[in-house]
Order: sequence, then C-alpha cells, then structure tokens
Amino acid sequence: MLNALEWNAEENSLRLLDQRVLPGREAYVACRTPEEVALAIENMTVRGAPAIGIAAAYGAAMAASAGRGAVVEALDRLARTRPTAVNLFLALDRMRRCLEAADAGNLACALAEEAARIHAEDIQANRRMGAYGAKLLPRSAVVLTHCNAGAIATGGHGTALGILRSAREEGKDIRVYADETRPLLQGARLTAWELARDGFEVTLIADGMAGALMSMGRVDAVIVGADRIAANGDTANKIGTYSLAVLAAAHGIPFYVAAPWSTFDLSLPDGSGIPIEERAEDEMRVLFNGQRVPDAVRVWNPAFDVTPARYVTAIVTEGGVFRPPYAFKRAAGSP
Repeated sequence: MLNALEWNAEENSLRLLDQRVLPGREAYVACRTPEEVALAIENMTVRGAPAIGIAAAYGAAMAASAGRGAVVEALDRLARTRPTAVNLFLALDRMRRCLEAADAGNLACALAEEAARIHAEDIQANRRMGAYGAKLLPRSAVVLTHCNAGAIATGGHGTALGILRSAREEGKDIRVYADETRPLLQGARLTAWELARDGFEVTLIADGMAGALMSMGRVDAVIVGADRIAANGDTANKIGTYSLAVLAAAHGIPFYVAAPWSTFDLSLPDGSGIPIEERAEDEMRVLFNGQRVPDAVRVWNPAFDVTPARYVTAIVTEGGVFRPPYAFKRAAGSP
C-alpha cells in the first residue's frame, strides 16, 4: 500500500511522500520540527484532507519534548496552514485535548500515541468506506474522478479511490477516467500515477472534456472526495467538482462523495459558511512553456468549490451510505 506518511518514533520525525515531484520521481521529505510540517502542508508536499490532519497531529507530537508551551505554539501554527479541510482542525482539537489530559512525565508518549491513533483510525475508516462504496458500483463500471482522493491523500487505501480498490478486490471490473484537475494537475500527476501504479486501466482527460465524455454515455458514476461537508450535505472539494456534479445531474449519472466522519463540520448548517482557500496567483500565471500571463491580467485562484447537496446522489462514509435529504446530526453512529 502507498504510504504518504511514516512516523519514526525513535527520531521523533515524520517522513512524507513529496507529492510536488510526482509522477517524475518518488521522493521523501523528512520533517523534524512542527514548522517543517506546517510548511509541508502549506506547500502541498503533503495534501488531501485526511493526510493533512494526520500530518498536523504528528507535527504537534514533535513539539512535546520541549514542553507544553511548545505544543500549544505548534498547534496554533499548524492551524494556520490551510483553512478549508476540517480534518486538520479536528485532528488538532484531539491533540489539544490529549495535551490537557496528559501527565507531564508522559507528554511525548501520549501525544505520539494519539497521533498514531488518528492515523490508524483513518486507514480503518477508508477500508470500511471502500466496502460500502463498492456495493454502489455494477460488476463492470467506468468511473470518473476528480483531483486525488487516493491512498496518498489519506492515511492509506483512499476515499474515492479506496472505493475503486475495494470494488476491484471484490472482483469487479473497474475502469477510470481521471480529470487532470487544473491548475495544479493533481489528477494528471497523482491520480493517474497512483491508479496506473496499482494496475487500473486509467484514462486522463482535461477538465473541460468531462461533459463530452458523459454525453457519449461513457461514464457510469462520478466519485470524488471531500474537504468539508456541512450538516445539510453541501460539500467542499477541489475546484471543478461543482461543475462535474451539475454535468452528472444533467446526464442522469450518479454523483458520489466519499469522506470519513472527520470531514463533516456539523457546526455549519450549509456550505455557505465553508471557508474557501485562495492560493497564489503564480499557480495559474506561469504557463507550461515557462512564459507568464501578463501582469495586467487579474487571476482568481480558489482551491475549492462547494457542491450543493441536491446534486449529490449519496455520501459514503465509514458508517454507511447516506442519501438525500441529508440531515446529519451528532448522535451515536453519526458524525
């Protein structure tokens, strides 16, 4: 299984798969301080909502050897890295509660163990999610996906791509179209690479080709991940997801969202309150051939968009498959 994160307890360090250089080479970055983890999240060495939360948890654990004050500083710094993925803040909240409950003499061990639990729970959640989601697909299915919601965006196995893996493990014939996912090409660089590495039949398309593909009857389902889900089922995911959902609805194609409970933010009644990260202009201003878009041209570069719940056929979680009308509430077995 692909591992985007590996904790070294002896060295108190975190080894991250450097997703900036994929697919050209598989390289790893060692983070030994909370600041290095924070920078790795910000520059997208590590990315994907669950993986960001796990990395931040380990980053907080690194600070324990310097005492409680250093951990508080680390938690505050890590919380400033990226605003949209709620998994980040839930993981940091767990680490903060662990900090408050731990004995001074056991602080480092307690925080490292809590981070490891967050990591292990995510892998288990992805496995359960995959089993539920696999049942939604026919024996032979062509699936369109967007961005990267695979093993390298999580603790392991993946959310959207985890469903594809689980379906194949059940003997189903799964073929995949991957949107290239502009402007950082997570689909072209990461999803296509990850699926091909696992032996899937995967075809890359430009984002603007999805409608034509659907109109030709060549897509059986769309499956995407999520970075934050509101109480009514509105879903924030990588920019371009909303367009796919509208296209899928227009063509009568089921649109599935795969996400663990840690992605739900039930403090928000709907998606209008989800903070949307805006990233640097240069991600769009620098062209493939090294030329630049003229400075006089303005650039708008939101990293995410929000898909209204009415376009979501079902949300797949480790607790089961939920269909509209969505009304998620805090209770036993709910987010």
